[in-house]
Amino acid sequence: MTTQTPAPAAQAGLSERYQPLIGGRFASPTTETFAAINPATGAHLADITRGSQADITDAVAAAKSAFPGWAATPVEQRSAMLVELARVIDANIDRLALIDALDIGRRVSETTIDHARAADQYRFFAAAAVTHAGWNRSIAGGIAIAKREPIGVVGQIIPWNVPAIMAAFKMAPALAAGNTVVLKPDENASLSTLELGKYISEIFPPGVVNIVPGLGEEAGAALTAHPDVQKLAFTGSTEVGRLIAHAGADRLVPVSLELGGKSPNIVFPDVTDVDAIVDNAAFAVAHCNGQSCLAGTRLFVHDDIYDTFMPKLVAGFERIVVGSPLDPTTVVSCLVSSEQGERVLDYIDIGKKEGADLLAGGDRIDVPGNEFGHFVRPALFATENSARIAQEEIFGPVLSVIRWNDYDTMIAEANGIRYGLAAGLYTNDIANAMKTADALEAGSVWINGYFNMIDGSPFGGYKDSGFGSEYCAETLNMYTHLKSVTLLNEPVAPFFLP
Repeated sequence: MTTQTPAPAAQAGLSERYQPLIGGRFASPTTETFAAINPATGAHLADITRGSQADITDAVAAAKSAFPGWAATPVEQRSAMLVELARVIDANIDRLALIDALDIGRRVSETTIDHARAADQYRFFAAAAVTHAGWNRSIAGGIAIAKREPIGVVGQIIPWNVPAIMAAFKMAPALAAGNTVVLKPDENASLSTLELGKYISEIFPPGVVNIVPGLGEEAGAALTAHPDVQKLAFTGSTEVGRLIAHAGADRLVPVSLELGGKSPNIVFPDVTDVDAIVDNAAFAVAHCNGQSCLAGTRLFVHDDIYDTFMPKLVAGFERIVVGSPLDPTTVVSCLVSSEQGERVLDYIDIGKKEGADLLAGGDRIDVPGNEFGHFVRPALFATENSARIAQEEIFGPVLSVIRWNDYDTMIAEANGIRYGLAAGLYTNDIANAMKTADALEAGSVWINGYFNMIDGSPFGGYKDSGFGSEYCAETLNMYTHLKSVTLLNEPVAPFFLP
């Protein structure tokens, strides 16, 4: 296997020390730091300020001070700044992608796509905001108006798996709608977001965007509890999402949550290009090293094609190249941390102990020059829908294949999960495709192509996968109040007082 030694931090242009972006400046009253470590090699990349309650207090104060001016800024000017940020990302995409590959261990070809998609999001909401409005109608003697107004200071917390996309999903609509932001990146993936902050500080007015790295139980908890934060937005685990929801309920502020998933991916017997579907089903579970809430981790294969499909799927899994994040031949690279690596391996052991049939992969391997990392061959199990590996979110490259022959039973099992984020299906029958899409309890259903996210199409979940839609024009509604104004041409005639 060909490998490539990861580039040092200097090659990516990293700073030795990163501080929060607060009020347009990189400064902090906090002196304590934590290390950014390359998960593949164990190399020390940089020191990052461990954001404290004092940092959050300063950041929220800066955002609150900047809000009136930003909200009053014409939408065309706000949009122009978002477009400029997208342009800067495009101009620096190779460097930003390398930083993420070093920081989170994903292959650089994937992280490049992440930043391209992030730039697209800033452009999309720059355009969407210009046409985002309420409504008006004539009434007897006047007019009724519904106005969209920004909420205020928005607290946002993002995860480590796709930091570029997550930052864009949160910041683009919030800023386009006229809010100011305090963003906390995950402690396992702060570098590219803080580098993005350098560009932001040159484009946006001070205080409009504030970025505070730190631990969830410290900076994250302080942000969710701060009385001047008027909206909370979170992407991460369902368990933490509940805590965020409780924090919002305590202060009666709106909350949007994008949480976990255990998505079904269904193969119908009428498909013809089995090889293409095998490839897409493998991609659905192994993209992002399986560390995705969207991953198609439960594959339902019909009896009639099972014996044809499965040998091809096993052979496909065995061809997956596991290697360095910087090797262009790599398909799956290392997991984000030793903790995550051990979690995935533990679930693979659980599957074996429960009697699931391990058909391919499932072992940790050494990659020369990257011995520190947890590199796990994608695991392929034949199992039942009731198995723990088919019910619990693993967040790693583990696929549970479930054989089916009765449509109603299959739909019940596909929906028989606590999550409802995404689903996929493969069929040549359009009527069956739409019938099944309607029957699936999932926020996104992809037909004949998993992960087929299109700018402007809603992204959000049902059940324990959260609530609120991102990635679409409607997202702007989550970041605005709807105010009613009724205007009469002249005072109404007296009718109450004698």
